[in-house]
Parts: sequence; structure tokens; C-alpha cells
Amino acid sequence: MPEALQQIVERFQKAKTSKQKYELLLAYAKRLPPLPEGERREENLVRGCASRVWLATDFRDGKLYIQGDADAQLVKGLVAVLVEGLSGLSPEEILRVSLRFVEEMGLNFSLSPSRSNGLVSMFSLLQQRALAFQRSGSASSAVSVVW
Repeated sequence: MPEALQQIVERFQKAKTSKQKYELLLAYAKRLPPLPEGERREENLVRGCASRVWLATDFRDGKLYIQGDADAQLVKGLVAVLVEGLSGLSPEEILRVSLRFVEEMGLNFSLSPSRSNGLVSMFSLLQQRALAFQRSGSASSAVSVVW
């Protein structure tokens, strides 16, 4: 597991109750840098989320950089976890990450089914983009994945 993601997992493991985990998600949401308005495009909108979620990716210097936003605060916290935990990794590193980290964080029991499905959709989109960047070797940020 990448070091940044491991640190996030450890923070969530210290939060023993669902309420503490939600508070931690809200704290992550507040730390998420604003998504530039130009990135709120249709191709960055994540399908399969009950909330509106945008994930923008840029591939440069062999690394995938992620920005995101959501219109619901808890979901924005999930976006922040993915951004902080995965941004700046190579496509290969992202493709090696397993969704098992959600269980390790204890979020699999704390999230509603719709939020859990949304997190899976966000993570899947990032892995698909990592795979597309890996295959193309492209330095373009315009790789789009159609569901």
C-alpha cells in the first residue's frame, strides 16, 4: 500500500466509532483543495455516485495527479482520501492498490450502501484512467473513460 494511503488508513483505524470516522471524513473534506471550475466537465463527472462527484486526472512525469470535488461533504471527504492517498503515484502503483484499504479503514461498516458504491465507482474510475495512461504513455490529461 502506498505510504500516503497507509497513513490515512492508520488515522481511520484510530477512530473507533462511526461518528469519529465521519468527523475524520469531514476534516479531510475541509482540506481538499478547490477544484478549478474548468475541471467540472462532463468527462470528469463520476458515474455511479448518488452525489455529484468530479475527478480530474493529469498524467505528467510518469505520475498520475488527481483533483476532485463533490457536492456532499462526506463524499467530498472520500474524494479527499483518494486524492491524498493516490495522487502523485505512477499508474502501476495505483493499479496495485486494492479496495481492501476501505475495510482496513473500517469504512465498510460506517458508509451507507450508496456512499460505499460511490467510493467503488470513484476508485474504479481512477484505476481505469491509470490503466489508460499506462497503456498510452500519454502526457495528455484528456484521457476519458466511458462507463
